[in-house]
Amino acid sequence: MGGSATLALGSVLAACGRAGSSTGLPDDVQIVQRFPQNLVVGKVRIPISLASNGGLLTVDGGVATPSELSARIVRIDGGSDDVILEDLLAPKHDAGLATPYWPFRATITEPGFYRLVLDGGPDDGAAFQVFPRGDIAVPGIGDPLPLFDTPTLDDARGVSPICTRQPDPCPMHEITLREALTLGTPVAFLVGTPAHCATGTCSPALEALISARDRTGGSTAFIHAEVYADMDATQTAPAVTAMAMNYEPALFITNDNGVVVERLDAVFDAVEVQSLIS
Repeated sequence: MGGSATLALGSVLAACGRAGSSTGLPDDVQIVQRFPQNLVVGKVRIPISLASNGGLLTVDGGVATPSELSARIVRIDGGSDDVILEDLLAPKHDAGLATPYWPFRATITEPGFYRLVLDGGPDDGAAFQVFPRGDIAVPGIGDPLPLFDTPTLDDARGVSPICTRQPDPCPMHEITLREALTLGTPVAFLVGTPAHCATGTCSPALEALISARDRTGGSTAFIHAEVYADMDATQTAPAVTAMAMNYEPALFITNDNGVVVERLDAVFDAVEVQSLIS
């Protein structure tokens, strides 16, 4: 990507439907997709938020939000709606966020078109596609991270500023991603821009990663790369091209061999980050 293009956020409002009062959800509840459409067969993460009366349900809003949601996944491209997974549970996450989210996790073994249907939510749920492995260029679980040189304090590589965290840059620009991947340790690599993040999750995600870095004491290498090469957000940074991304933020966590074992897209909080980095 280049020029003044804006990264897609992967957040789409699903159609309305009636909800059962026994679920504790509003009668006009809507599902807000918080994930980009880049899921591939295997383990998938499907974070959603909720809306009602035309607006997102927030932490400080007047509508209470459940601590957990349950749902089923239905395949919708075979001529009939077939439930392939049910009784899926997702806990509420809202640490440092204005809008809570619920990340559903599942394993889907076949590419196709699916629908996430909440218990007590809209009948038509939230539709999504699962692609064959290899059809999506963004590195996913089981893929190696590409070796490339991210901006550092010693060499900005044309990115200014190299970190838009305020008031000071984050401490995750000491070495490049290429160097980190040769250390023989797990790597946590965040692509996101605190100054320009439309989802409002990049700054909390970065702070959560800094806390995890302090806690692990060097057992994991932490790298951050900005999305834009300039403060006015007119040109995308090299990390976006290298990772084939059209959304932000994303956190890639690898094993000792540089192979991705977890990927968090679009929205994640400190609790979810800490659960994945020991």
